[in-house]
Amino acid sequence: MISSLILAAGITLSAECPRGFELVGGSRCELRTVYQFYDSLQNRGVGGTQTSLPAHVDGYSPQQIDLGRYLFFDPILSANQVQSCASCHQPDKGFSDGHGRSVGFDGELLPRSAPTLWNSAFLDRFFWDGRAKTLEEQAKGPLYAAAEMNNTPEALLQRLNANDNYRRLFSEAFPGSKEIVESNVLTVLAAFQASLISLNSRYDRYAHGDHSALNEEEIAGMNVFRSFVARCSECHTPPLFTNNQIAVIGTPEPEGMELDIGAEKTFGTSVLKGGFKVPTLRNIEFTGPYMHSGVFPTLREATEFYNKGRGHAVPNGVEMQIHWHIWEPDLKEEELDLIVSFMKTLSDETFKPETPKQVPSGLAVLADVQESSPALDAKSKSEMQAKHSKSDQSIPKTAMRR
Repeated sequence: MISSLILAAGITLSAECPRGFELVGGSRCELRTVYQFYDSLQNRGVGGTQTSLPAHVDGYSPQQIDLGRYLFFDPILSANQVQSCASCHQPDKGFSDGHGRSVGFDGELLPRSAPTLWNSAFLDRFFWDGRAKTLEEQAKGPLYAAAEMNNTPEALLQRLNANDNYRRLFSEAFPGSKEIVESNVLTVLAAFQASLISLNSRYDRYAHGDHSALNEEEIAGMNVFRSFVARCSECHTPPLFTNNQIAVIGTPEPEGMELDIGAEKTFGTSVLKGGFKVPTLRNIEFTGPYMHSGVFPTLREATEFYNKGRGHAVPNGVEMQIHWHIWEPDLKEEELDLIVSFMKTLSDETFKPETPKQVPSGLAVLADVQESSPALDAKSKSEMQAKHSKSDQSIPKTAMRR
C-alpha cells in the first residue's frame, strides 16, 4: 500500500481535452462533431440521418475531466474501498457490466442492470426510471445507496480530504479551493461521464455521406429499422438512437421476480406503470443482457420481443398503458436478423478513455473487471454464479433501483 501511494503521488492531471473536444478560452472543453452542422426538428435532436443533436453538457476544464476519470476508477468512493464506479460501468462492456442485474455492496444482486454511460452528456433523465435530472444528481444515487456503494457524504469527504494526493489534485482542478467539498466531487464525476462520446460509428460515416460505410445487408436492416412497420426509430431516434423519454412496453421480468413498476414511482402516476427510459442503441452489442432487468440474453431475443404482439408479456391482472408505437409488426425472421445487423453498425469506441494504472488513493485498480465483481473478491466465483442463477433472489429493502 505504501509503495502504491508513492506511485500515486506522481499522478498529474492532463491539460488537454479528451479527443472530440476543443479547448476554448484556455479552460473549457467543448464538444465538436459533424452533427453540429445540421438542423433538427424543433431543436430536439430528432429527425433523419443528417440531424443535429439535442442540448448537451460540456465546458468542463481538462483537469476536472481527468480528475473525474481517476475518481471513477478509484475504489475509495465505496464504504468498503472495494467497489468503484467502473465496477458496474466497465469500459470494455459498453460502460455496463455484462450482468442482467448488477452486483451491489457485499455481493447482493440489485433489481436492475447498469445502463451504459456513452453519450450521457445529451440526456436529461437518468436511471432506468428517470428519477434523476442531472449527472450530478445521478452520481449521488449509487454513492450513498446502502445496497450499492454504501457510503455517506461525511465519510466520503473525510476520506478524500485525508488523502494528500486528492487534496493536491482537487486544488489543481478547482483553483483557490482549500478543501474537497461534495459539489466538486460530483462535478468531476459528471465531467468525466460527459466526455464519453460515441458518434463515429460506421453508421455515422454513412449518415455523413459515405455510403460505402455500410454493406447491403446493413442498409436493408436500417430501412427495416426506420420503416413504419417496424417503428424502431420512433423511440430509438437518430442520431442518439433514443428519444430521451419514458416508454411502457410491457417487458417481462426474469422468472420469479415481482413486477418492477419503474417510472410509476418516479412520476406518481399509474399511466407509467412498468415504464422505463428508452435506452440508447449506441454500442448496444456490448451491453447485454438487455432490458432493465436483463431478461433477454441476446440482442436477437430483445429484438424479437417487439414482434410478439402488443402487451403479450404483461402479467395477468396487471393493467399497463402500453406505448402506442408497440404493436404487431409481424416481421419475418430475416427482417429481425437485418435489424440486429444494422444495430451493430452503431458500435464505436474510438474515444474510449484509458483506464488508469494507478489511482490517487493507492488502492488497486481492476484492469479487467470480469465475472467476479469487486464486491465479491472475498467470495468464490462459483458462489457468485449460483446467486445469478437464482432468479428469485431476494432484493434488500434498502436496494437502490438503477
